[in-house]
Amino acid sequence: MSRWAVWFGGALTIGSVLLISFDVIVRKFFGFSTGGADELSSYAFAISTSWALAFATLQRANVRVDVLYQYLPVRISAVLDWLSIVALGAFMAMLTRYAYEVVATSWVQNSAANTPLATPLVIPQGLWFIGLVWMCLVLALMLLRASVALITGRFDEVKAIAGVRSTQEEAEEEAAAGERIIRGDAA
Repeated sequence: MSRWAVWFGGALTIGSVLLISFDVIVRKFFGFSTGGADELSSYAFAISTSWALAFATLQRANVRVDVLYQYLPVRISAVLDWLSIVALGAFMAMLTRYAYEVVATSWVQNSAANTPLATPLVIPQGLWFIGLVWMCLVLALMLLRASVALITGRFDEVKAIAGVRSTQEEAEEEAAAGERIIRGDAA
C-alpha cells in the first residue's frame, strides 16, 4: 500500500508541474492565467510528502548520521536502531495528533482558503492527514516487528527493519536496478 501511496504522491507532483507549466505558458503567450496553480501545487506538495513518508521509511531511506554507528557492536547498533524507530514513532504520533486538530477545526468551522479558488481546507488537509496516519500505522508495525526481533536476540533482523542501509545494500540495489533497465523490465 505504501508503494501505491508514493505513486499517488508522485502523480500529484507531476500534475502540479504540468499545471504550473501550462499556467506559465498561457500567461506568457496568451496573456491569461488559469489561476490557482500555486495553491493547488502547495496542497499537492504537502499531500505527496505525507503519503511518501511510509514508503521512504520502509526503504530505510531516511537520513541518519552513522559516523560511529558502523563501528558499534551489532547488539548496540540494534538497540540504537530500535530507539530510532521509537523516537520517529513518537514524533509522528505527536505530529499526527496536531494534524488531526487542524483537520477537525477546518471541518467544524467549514474553513476555506482565502484565495480565488476558496478551496474547502478539509479536503487537502484531510488527504495530508491520511498520509500521516498511514505513516503511524507503518511505524507501529515496524516497531512491533523490531521489538520482537530485539527481545529474541535477532539483531540482524532489527537492523534489516530499522537500521541504516549499508553501502553494500545500496550498491546491490543499484546494480539490480541497472540490470532491470538493461533488460527493459519495469521497476
